[in-house]
Amino acid sequence: MTFGMTVGLLMFAVMLALMAIRIPIAAAMFIPGAIGYVAMSDWPNLQNLLKGSAVARLTVYDLSVIPLFLLMGQFATQGGLSRDLFRAASALVGHIRGGLAMASILSAGAFGAVCGSSVATSATITQVAYPQMRGHGYQGRLSTATLAAGGTLGILIPPSVPLVVYAILTEQNIAKLFAAAMLPGIFAMLSYILVIAIVTKLNPALATCQEKASWAQRGRSLAAIWPVITIFLVVFGGIYGGIFSPTEGAAIGAICTFVAGLAKRELTRDRLKSALAGTAETSAMVFMIFLGADMMNATLALTQMPAHVANWMTTLDVPAVAIILAILVFYILLGCVMDELSMLLLTIPVIFPAVMGLDLFGLPPDLKAIWFGILVLVTVGIGLIAPPIGLNVYVVNNLAPDVPIVDTYRGIFPFLAADLVRMVLLLLFPVISLYFVMQMG
Repeated sequence: MTFGMTVGLLMFAVMLALMAIRIPIAAAMFIPGAIGYVAMSDWPNLQNLLKGSAVARLTVYDLSVIPLFLLMGQFATQGGLSRDLFRAASALVGHIRGGLAMASILSAGAFGAVCGSSVATSATITQVAYPQMRGHGYQGRLSTATLAAGGTLGILIPPSVPLVVYAILTEQNIAKLFAAAMLPGIFAMLSYILVIAIVTKLNPALATCQEKASWAQRGRSLAAIWPVITIFLVVFGGIYGGIFSPTEGAAIGAICTFVAGLAKRELTRDRLKSALAGTAETSAMVFMIFLGADMMNATLALTQMPAHVANWMTTLDVPAVAIILAILVFYILLGCVMDELSMLLLTIPVIFPAVMGLDLFGLPPDLKAIWFGILVLVTVGIGLIAPPIGLNVYVVNNLAPDVPIVDTYRGIFPFLAADLVRMVLLLLFPVISLYFVMQMG
């Protein structure tokens, strides 16, 4: 083993050890990265790198789309749009057994279309839907598991902050990646609804039925969500129509959600402050993780570990699909200890070059990169709800402290089974992810 490979492996070991003792992820990546850089080079070169790396990262125009989409989601949350979405979905399917849980999935998917964050979607929909489900006699296990799984739609249905990060890291077209995520996102939403229908059929005690809404009530509920539908059509219609870039679309979306919140008279001064503060805090966290990952990846470049991994993977005497499957299993395991952004920032610079060297279904490089990005995104979503960590599960249980987390994990397994089936289908049939992309030309 070369000295560079030894340094690279030690960096990963130290990083995991730091994370195990609850050191913030950004620092857990930065510290071993800096030490490794000095080992591979020297202290003056590290100082020269640090002088320019932060400025280089924070002045990337494409990255401005992240705080803008986060701001859009904050305005939607504070402006009451999430509550209207749940009421509309509840009016449509609430009379079915498990209907409120299905309504939670529908509203999570719709909210994900204006949010871009899994944690934000979980937290927002939980605050709206959980009291309703518990008030109508739903068991805590089904309620919290549904909300945790539904939150993963926040990063799958565009806009998606992790997908933007993947696009920037791999130099892919953001609009095409958003288009590729559309069918898998809808597929995920429908599969979760099917899971709820099956588990409540097998165990009716998990959920009840509520009174069927009248057509007039349904009409009023649907009329209340026209701002969300309009914002979605304006933002993504403009992006896919070539009228404006994803960054400009995010800015327009933020303005539209701001105006919608004001028009509803729910975006008060205090809520506006909360929205701005929440955006600033989340953006700061994201960019700190960027800086930590940049330090780690700069050292990995010196160790030539990505090139060694790429060469090793392309010489393996196994089918290329089996290699991709092994990578996805690795992401599921990594999701037990890391959040989605950290995983992407740390692993994509190492794994992506190797994947691009594989012959996968005869796909050209651009379609292969987009297909792999959707696969990674789906797999990262599994890590958000899988034991023993499952970030979404922790978020939901913090808002629903009356339900033991063990019960939530018991309820999450049917959703995980649906996720695994979906992951395998997307792996074996790339056309599911690439259909809309190929229509774009």
